[in-house]
Parts: sequence; structure tokens; C-alpha cells
Amino acid sequence: MPSIFSYQSAEVDWCEGNFERSPVIAEYYNTDGTSLFSFLLLAPLNFVVLEAFSELQVNHGTFVSLLLAGVFSTYFHMTLSYVGQLLDELSILWTLAVAYSFWYPQAYFPKCIKTRRHFFWLTGITTVISTLMSFIKPTLNAYALNCIAFHLLYLTWKELKKCNDKRVHRMAAVMVMWWALAITSWISDRWLCWLWQAINFPYFHSFWHVLIAMSLLYCCPLVIYFDVTYEMPSFKPKLEYWPSDSWPVVVPYVTLEEPHKQC
Repeated sequence: MPSIFSYQSAEVDWCEGNFERSPVIAEYYNTDGTSLFSFLLLAPLNFVVLEAFSELQVNHGTFVSLLLAGVFSTYFHMTLSYVGQLLDELSILWTLAVAYSFWYPQAYFPKCIKTRRHFFWLTGITTVISTLMSFIKPTLNAYALNCIAFHLLYLTWKELKKCNDKRVHRMAAVMVMWWALAITSWISDRWLCWLWQAINFPYFHSFWHVLIAMSLLYCCPLVIYFDVTYEMPSFKPKLEYWPSDSWPVVVPYVTLEEPHKQC
């Protein structure tokens, strides 16, 4: 019986051919060209911009979790090991848990939850149970994690209904566009692998890494924008782009404007 750390001991294998470009990297493009670019570059870039240009107390835990997700994703696609698979999937679960714990609007708390502290406990217990359940059928983990995106989209839709800022609506539309392209790439790689291998283009999972990172690049400032409206009502949040609105590729961030007090 192979070790859980052994190469190709994972229960899933993506469409890209194994060890075709390197004797030590199972899936070359899923490892080098995507995970490193997506989470190990874009996540810190977003973090640096938010720190430099806003007065917000940025949730460091979420961005650290994103970095770890990039590291574990790289390790998984390099080895296709059982341990790598679980670390890859669980790091995403834990990142979502941290983000929900700090940024989930209190207005949407269950009626039995009265404080943020109680919600921390609820999120923690749910995460522990989900972590244990992930060992039962690891092949289903990725599908379950992707389904959480629909809840996030629903929350975004609820918030947009209360927001008249066209800039916010435009950023949300861009975020959804990147997510739709990302999930389409993920499903295509998972379900249409026979087609992509037939035409010698089995790289859609690598596209998924880049596209979902682009979606997160817009998602994080959007979440912070909505968080400010709840937690810092004396300030008016404003979405900006670095280095400039006119650039074709930008990094969005949030600034705060203190409204003038009425006499």
C-alpha cells in the first residue's frame, strides 16, 4: 500500500498529463505557471495595496490563508499525493472559514447568534466538522467547496440591491465574470478531459487557478467595501484602482471618506 505522501496517491488526477515536462513535477502547468502566479503573487499584491492605500484594519488572517492555499496547491499538483490533495482542499475550507468569521455581515446572522464571538464559535465548530467529513470521500470535497460560491454570490446580490454606487456594481460584474470563466474552466477540465486530450490541450485546470485568483482580486475589496458600511458607518467607503483607472490591468482597493457633519 503506497504512503499517503507518495506521488500519485491522491484520489483525483487532473487532465494535464503527468511528468511530461519534469521528472519531479507531476503536473507542470498546474504547478509552476498557475499556482505560483495566482495565489503567491496576486494575493500578496492585493494585500499590499489594501494596506498602503486604505485606512482599514485589514484582516491579515484571510490573506495569510490565501498564501497557504497557494503553497498547498503547488505541493498537491507537484506530487498528486493524498496528503497534498487534502491540504489543498482543507486550506481553501479554512480560508473560507476565516473570511466568514471576520466579514460575514451581522445582519445575516442566524437568530440564535447574537454576537460576533458566538458566530466565531459557530464557524469554528462547523469548520471542524467539515474538516473531519472531508476525509470520508475526498473526491467530493472540491464540488462541495465550489458550491459555497453560490452562497457568496447570493450575499453579493443582496448587498447590491441596497447599493446605488455604479462603481460597486461594475466591480461586482467583473468579479462574477472572472468567476464564471473560472468555474467553466474547472468543469471543462473535470468533465470534458477526453475532448481536451484528443486535441492535445489539457490545460483548463491551470486556467482555473489564474481566473479564480483574478476573481478574488475583485472580491476582496468588494467584501471590505460592504464590511465598512456595517462596521464603520461614520465613514463612506470608496473603490479605487491602482495604479490608475485608465490602465487595462488594475488592482482594486478601498479608501475611506469621512462625511462632513451636518450643522
